Amino acid sequence: MTVVPGRLVLVPNGLDLGSGEEIDLTEVLPRAVLAQAASIGHWVVENAKTARAFLKRVDRHVTLAQPLQALDIRELPRPRKGVSTPEPADFGRLLAPALAGHDVGLLSEAGLPAVADPGALLVSAAHGLGLTVMPLSGPSSLLLALAASGLNGQSFAFVGYLPVEAGARAARLRELESLSRRQGQTQIAIETPYRNATLLGALVEHLHPSTRLCVASGLTLSAQQCQTRTVQAWRAMRHEIGDRVPAVFLWLAG
Repeated sequence: MTVVPGRLVLVPNGLDLGSGEEIDLTEVLPRAVLAQAASIGHWVVENAKTARAFLKRVDRHVTLAQPLQALDIRELPRPRKGVSTPEPADFGRLLAPALAGHDVGLLSEAGLPAVADPGALLVSAAHGLGLTVMPLSGPSSLLLALAASGLNGQSFAFVGYLPVEAGARAARLRELESLSRRQGQTQIAIETPYRNATLLGALVEHLHPSTRLCVASGLTLSAQQCQTRTVQAWRAMRHEIGDRVPAVFLWLAG
């Protein structure tokens, strides 16, 4: 008897991780997404503890098909010492349930799996095995921030985390601003929340006064903010940002 393979289902999460505020999942995820999540028995996640917390929240709205304790929840592998990426065999083991006919859910800590997220390697492995990849609708802080920024949404680049060392960070900012100016391209970066203020300070210090800078923080939360000003205007005002709330930083040089 031929086994029909399962799918790799990309299940979105809320954006409230670490914020101190727990939002109602029905405010950011369609009920169909919650129902799909409730039906899955095999999971690949960044962190098993927070994944269980997410599934408990799902269960408040749609009863899980299996008890939480019975779910197969496995964490994404981390690269071994001296190796830049996990071994392909690691992903093969994680996708084995799908090859055996079961759907496997991929869950990020926040937002959409595989976007600014290590889950992309698992998705690539699924394609290599001929599995169907099924993305579900949910919030992406990057796209929400871009849409609300008023900057160029036709050409943009996510550049991830900037260097922590001050000199290297300043050089990278100048490089990205030059690229933004030449191509009319919005640059998008994120930072670990406790370094939000440091990054904002560096952006305001090193970008050209005419460059437009947007700071979007706490998106989908009760205290969400999204403000776009020229760097010159940012310099002229007191600019503070919390050290617990996730933020997205976007800039476009004129």
